[in-house]
Amino acid sequence: MTTATHLSSVQLDAIREELQEQLFRWTKQLAELEEAVNDDAVEVSAKTGLLADLASAERNAAVVRRALESIGALTYGRCDGCGSPIPFERLKARPLARLCMDCQRRHEGR
Repeated sequence: MTTATHLSSVQLDAIREELQEQLFRWTKQLAELEEAVNDDAVEVSAKTGLLADLASAERNAAVVRRALESIGALTYGRCDGCGSPIPFERLKARPLARLCMDCQRRHEGR
């Protein structure tokens, strides 16, 4: 198993904090959307859009949860494509990045 040893504990803590903030925002949005979906005063036509937003927010929250779990498992920060370490600068800018820049370019070129 590869580990996130290329990231210092300070770097991991900074990313963990950012991810926890993202999860808090997604969880708050989920609660608001669930409340709106369950509101009898909201028209059925509006509920369709709310349900789509709810599904999207649930997916995003799940992605953030998986990233937080991978920090705990010391597997965070490794490229899903080639297994190499993803540089901290990329992870700081995009904490949910799962590909190094080379693999990201190849993925986008498809």
